[in-house]
Amino acid sequence: MPDLDRRSFLMNATLATTALAAGCSTTGPHGGLPPRRFSLDLTPGAIGVSGTPLQLIQLAHAHGFESVQPDAWALEKLDDAGLASVRDALRGSALRWGSAGLPVEFRKDEDTFQTELKRLPSAARALQKVGAQRVGTWLMPGSNDLETRPNLDQHARRLRAVATILQDHGLRFGLEYVGTPSLRTRFKYAFVHNLPQALELISAIQVRNTGLILDSWHWWTAGDTAQALAQLKNSDVVAVDLNDAPNGVPLDEQQDNRRELPTATGVIPVATFLQALLRMNYDGPVRAEPFNQPLNALENDEACARTVAALRQAVTLAETVRPA
Repeated sequence: MPDLDRRSFLMNATLATTALAAGCSTTGPHGGLPPRRFSLDLTPGAIGVSGTPLQLIQLAHAHGFESVQPDAWALEKLDDAGLASVRDALRGSALRWGSAGLPVEFRKDEDTFQTELKRLPSAARALQKVGAQRVGTWLMPGSNDLETRPNLDQHARRLRAVATILQDHGLRFGLEYVGTPSLRTRFKYAFVHNLPQALELISAIQVRNTGLILDSWHWWTAGDTAQALAQLKNSDVVAVDLNDAPNGVPLDEQQDNRRELPTATGVIPVATFLQALLRMNYDGPVRAEPFNQPLNALENDEACARTVAALRQAVTLAETVRPA
């Protein structure tokens, strides 16, 4: 089952700059920051783009992205020859893989979880065969049924089983906390919604391949700090989402499914967030996830062009603004 339930749940309840060299860039005039190792990633579903694995590789290459999200569900349907074709196309385009979504629904009842968990080895094998190394998912920030401690125990048990299968296939596993206050207040019982709590859950899972998905939106809405990011290492972070927030909306009234491309408004201190990634030598994907309806309505090429321009502009800002 595609890891798109949050999008459905939430929907219902540019300046272009010179292309940066793939995978690496130099720091700006203020210096003091390591060269960039992370990739500018095309995560198609987050910007309303669709296509087959081969079509998405072509789009990513054509627009100057440096990595592309692997689609676990599409890859699982391919035979060995098809998987080899996708792997070769990625290499031929000088791209790398971003982070796949988790094809397991773990937030509902136990029968649903166990049924979908049985499919995970097949999807994990497909990801492994094309050379992907990262898988991630998000955490609902509350529950109307389980109090915090029992919910933490259930998540740790279920996600431990997921992480173990992924580790057996050479895949890292990232967890994204959701900090948006307007979403958290809909639940009777609070759950993981900030960086310290996410680290507590990861510690409880006790599988070494498990780490964080950091999102500038959730980092900001949760009230997390640059100092908190400074405590993290590259090995702690599996993937990163980069977003901005609408102007003129108080933080506690911001809606999770109404975001902006990075640097569009300057509400979220994207440069500070990216500078923390540079300092930790983060080497994974950085992708835009704006849940932005006007962007989603564009044709694939225009959506890709606007997104990669925004990502480049954010990186340029982080590298040229004096580090905080």
